[in-house]
Amino acid sequence: MVSKVINKHPKSVIEVTVTVPWADLEKAYGETIARLALEVEMPGFRKGAAPLNMVEPRIASQISQELVKNTMPQALIDALQGESLVPIDYPQYTLISFSKGQDLKFSAKITEKPEVKVGTYKGIKVARPAAKQVSDEEVQKLVDDLFKRWKARQPVNNQAPAVSQTPDAQPQAGGPTGSMSFNAPAQPASTLDTPAAPVAAVASDAPDDTFAQAVGAQNLADLRQKIRADLENEAKYNNELDYEEAILQEVEKMTTVEVPEVLVQDELNRMLVSLQRRITDAGMLFDDYLRSQGKTLESLKSEWRPQAEKNVRMELGLSEIARMENVNISDAELQAEVDKIQDNRVKQQFNSQEPRMHLRHALRQTKTLNLLKTIVV
Repeated sequence: MVSKVINKHPKSVIEVTVTVPWADLEKAYGETIARLALEVEMPGFRKGAAPLNMVEPRIASQISQELVKNTMPQALIDALQGESLVPIDYPQYTLISFSKGQDLKFSAKITEKPEVKVGTYKGIKVARPAAKQVSDEEVQKLVDDLFKRWKARQPVNNQAPAVSQTPDAQPQAGGPTGSMSFNAPAQPASTLDTPAAPVAAVASDAPDDTFAQAVGAQNLADLRQKIRADLENEAKYNNELDYEEAILQEVEKMTTVEVPEVLVQDELNRMLVSLQRRITDAGMLFDDYLRSQGKTLESLKSEWRPQAEKNVRMELGLSEIARMENVNISDAELQAEVDKIQDNRVKQQFNSQEPRMHLRHALRQTKTLNLLKTIVV
């Protein structure tokens, strides 16, 4: 019978030392020899036909490794039967001792779901940020910028100027220094990237109706109206993000939890991937970016760590509110979200259980955040 010793460490780390008696392993040991022997070639015998007592000494190390690898996961499950542990990561196994005829002893480190306490979230006081007004100057600036780009692509000047962007080392909310983003509505469609229609020549040095028609508007006035609508939609979208961010910040402040290291590392990796994506989109190499900022990967992570811990605390707090409010995502809601995906290759990924689990969690967090928006003061 499997026996265990459980030791608890800081940050929700549990170390379980498990002992499996040889009597429970003997049958599996014989089956492992028989299976591995099928691939062994020995002089005077066909492949896989040599007697097991001759094969065993040659592959003893491989037999032990295979048996231990296949035994430890189930042995850990058996050892934790009846324990109220909810792991949030994969076990890290360490072999302590094993040989033929002897008990198997190993340890496994796992991180359990931490205890989370959230304050009086129904009394959160968050004021919705004032809506940003779009000025005539902002509209005209975009018209002028679009005109310059359009004009540069015309036959009289086919070379468009290179656009160089340097990613900000302190990204906006939803990136490395912002909280996790649970709502991800598409950004308002912009008229600014409308392909230019070919023309024979540029007739004017200032935006006019010909230019406006070439980029998809009826005339210059219509183009200005479309750009204003885009800017207003973007302002409304950002206003909602700011409101959600303010709510999440309050959730983080009233959440008490010993943040597990594994979740901090996961969040740091998410932040890093986000930054790398923006750097790539800007046409830069990540190593070049680090050199330009005078930083190393480790110094960057060290700088981000406080924010990563806040993000995890916020995530755990929101999850606890979801539990207390009995917020759940039905199978129908989950499938409806998958059905919205247009790219079939991406959609097929959700045939697997793990991506569906992550999507269900994200939807639950979004649903909880939307619930909070209806009860905050």
